Amino acid sequence: MVQLLDKARFPIGMGTWHMGDSPAKWKQEIEALRYGLEHGIEVIDTAEMYGEGNAECLIGEAIQGINREDILLISKFYPNHAAEPDLGHALKQSLKRLGTDYLDMYLLHWRGSIPLQQTISDLEKYVEQGIIRSWGVSNFDMADIQEMWKLEGGKHGAANQVLYNIASRGIEYDLLPLQRSRSLPTIAYSPIAQGDTRGDAVTENPVVQEIAERHGATVFQIMLAWTIRQGDVVSIPQSSNVKHIQENIEAASISFSEEDIRLLDQVFPAPIRKMPLDII
Repeated sequence: MVQLLDKARFPIGMGTWHMGDSPAKWKQEIEALRYGLEHGIEVIDTAEMYGEGNAECLIGEAIQGINREDILLISKFYPNHAAEPDLGHALKQSLKRLGTDYLDMYLLHWRGSIPLQQTISDLEKYVEQGIIRSWGVSNFDMADIQEMWKLEGGKHGAANQVLYNIASRGIEYDLLPLQRSRSLPTIAYSPIAQGDTRGDAVTENPVVQEIAERHGATVFQIMLAWTIRQGDVVSIPQSSNVKHIQENIEAASISFSEEDIRLLDQVFPAPIRKMPLDII
């Protein structure tokens, strides 16, 4: 089974939530995606939910003419599409919009009423056919992951995509250690707290601002670099213009000192008890 982090050489990808919805921004967003791919980014994350396919159409245009094997393309499907025949139809439509004949990873966007065993069994068939190279889950908490691993084929899950940033560290209490114990990769969405008011507390924090100034970086770059600081998380910020993509790429080069980490832990401490899984 393909492991995302084994193949991805660069720890920052490109998220596409809210992209592709505005015709006025279409060209700019295409340029941003292409710039990222041309400058070392490999992972593009999307979902059939994003603009009801608009983001996938945008990506489909952006990746034209680029070697498909150089891209790690991830999409996600609705929980109500989590079993045949709906799963196959959703996959076919995503592939059509993306202009490709396979996905590197296909994720269950969040849990629904369809039994997880059925979803896994159906996904495994598409892996065998080569239509998807791996499958994974999103917004799964510790109990969900433990349940998945007990099911037939469940240990083939290749990633869990969850909300993770310095203002939302709940997964560090139990979920992240559990995934690390089994080498299950974590994909961090909303790494700079986009769409989350808690992000303001970070960007306005004087400690974060001081550390950013010391590194010659923006507070957003510090937030992004923090999510990948331990080398086993792929972070997927959504960025709609070339300037932000450039800054994201540069963030991967930030190396924190022990003092940096100590100060950040003081103002945004790690959890000391089980926390509900954050979802946006």
